[in-house]
Amino acid sequence: MFRKLVQVYGDILHLRFTDAFAKLPAATLQNISPGSVLGRLGRVILYTGGRLFLNIFLPLRNPEALNGKIWLYVVSKNNYESLQFLKTHLPDTVFVAGQNKEIGIYNHQVNRLSTRYKFIYYYKFLPLLLGLYRRKGKRALRFFDLIFVATGYYELSLGYLRKYKPKAIIFANDHNTDPRALLLAAQALHIPTIYIQHASVSISFPPLQFSLSLLEGQDAWDKYRQCGPIPGEVKLIGMPKADKYLVAKNLKTTIHRVGIAANIIDETEPIRELLRILTGRFPDIIFTLRPHPGDKRNFNFVQEFGPNVRFSDGKTEPTFHFLQQQDALIAADSSIHLEATMLNILCFYYRFNPTEFIPDYYGYVQQGLVEPVTDVNNLISLLKKFQANRPAVYERARYYNAALGTGYEGKSHELAVKYITEYLAPKTTGGT
Repeated sequence: MFRKLVQVYGDILHLRFTDAFAKLPAATLQNISPGSVLGRLGRVILYTGGRLFLNIFLPLRNPEALNGKIWLYVVSKNNYESLQFLKTHLPDTVFVAGQNKEIGIYNHQVNRLSTRYKFIYYYKFLPLLLGLYRRKGKRALRFFDLIFVATGYYELSLGYLRKYKPKAIIFANDHNTDPRALLLAAQALHIPTIYIQHASVSISFPPLQFSLSLLEGQDAWDKYRQCGPIPGEVKLIGMPKADKYLVAKNLKTTIHRVGIAANIIDETEPIRELLRILTGRFPDIIFTLRPHPGDKRNFNFVQEFGPNVRFSDGKTEPTFHFLQQQDALIAADSSIHLEATMLNILCFYYRFNPTEFIPDYYGYVQQGLVEPVTDVNNLISLLKKFQANRPAVYERARYYNAALGTGYEGKSHELAVKYITEYLAPKTTGGT
């Protein structure tokens, strides 16, 4: 029993024990798990008081019934937008998220699973920590606060699945703690699980463990095969969330608008310095800074640069709306490169700050999707080179999007609905 518990939570916390996670920039890792023991203890105390016990008293009123439905489980605004088309095209679907998950502008359109009883499972924490220490070594002690936060999710998931008996669960995230707990609980109860890829993947991700996985293209398929055995069915469908935008590719041959996409691992001061340099060298280009939707840092420095520097709020503006206003994009390790390339937007891979994080994390440089940039001077040279002669780059994305250049281009959502409907046709009795 104890060995099974450790195995389950080792799987749930897979990404937390990888080299990629350990190599996140110090400032990024600090926000996830403080570097000092006292800091991590403080995070545990705040979580216990602010999430566990406070949730006991907070009302939870869901707008829709969850019994016997197909759950669309989401953990972010990006997840929601990736699965939104299914709400229209599949009957009996409901959006579901954890009680405290931030889904941005869609918060009130998502049904919630309460965590108010999660605290009753915390007698398992110390045995679990010891077991993971034996399996994973010192990293289990380094991230004991993340193990604490994860404890109880699996047991809660089992309870909710037994209560509501969903027909199936469709995920857009396969590596965060709570969706992995729900996935493993669904497997234990023989409830069909379906995965729709919502962003580019890495070989650091957990093995693909869903009943049916709908991947965007060959890149994802090649990487997941390196992650471990794949017991379920796999189909390549393209990117459903991009369908309606592919008809409006950017066909300009010049660069007048450049987007700068910042991830949470990118430090703010180098971004600010880059804007200072680029606005001085390219006064005729409009630059737009767009932080990741989950980034809570202050980017008010954008106001220092006048009308030629704008700001895109990822919490409210959809990614493709932002991209439709750009001719080129500058970003480091972010899947927005792929979304931009599909719209025929020239992308530059530029690391804003030195870091031990894995270079070319998604393999975009290796596969020729983006223009590699060595430093700011190289970036300036490339912008000058392409400013009046911007190349077409749309074809570069074929390795990542299986629907591009086929009869299903712009119709990936139809493939997704078709495969899901076919797969679930004989499997509509729910779990046990």
